[in-house]
Amino acid sequence: MTDDCEFCRIAAGERSAHVLAETDRTVAFLDENPAVTGHAPVVPREHTEELLTTDEAVSSAVFETVQRVANAIEETLDPEGFSVFHTSGPLVGSVEHAHVHLLPRTAEDGVSVSLTRDRLDPETAATLTDRVREVL
Repeated sequence: MTDDCEFCRIAAGERSAHVLAETDRTVAFLDENPAVTGHAPVVPREHTEELLTTDEAVSSAVFETVQRVANAIEETLDPEGFSVFHTSGPLVGSVEHAHVHLLPRTAEDGVSVSLTRDRLDPETAATLTDRVREVL
């Protein structure tokens, strides 16, 4: 636990939150500044800044909790769909504790998660594919 991390304090029960689900490895709670009703961060109890490169058991536990909570929110709120996202590094924002945002969505929610898209260049794709496969 990191003393100055609000998500560590929530995971340890030292800071109040509306906890939706918890396991020995994860906690899911309602975001105190929600983008939509039911917006829930899912966090590992263990402080880590990067979810995708941490211990596989930790990242698996987080995504298992995301799925469980999404199923419960689906039954509770009947959204039209979900947006699920994770950012890392300096893009994380104000909390440097790995987390996945789970947002139940409706057509009228005003949330925009859009990506500027380009065409995949075949030469770039082939080079990148080869390089990634070498690492794997």
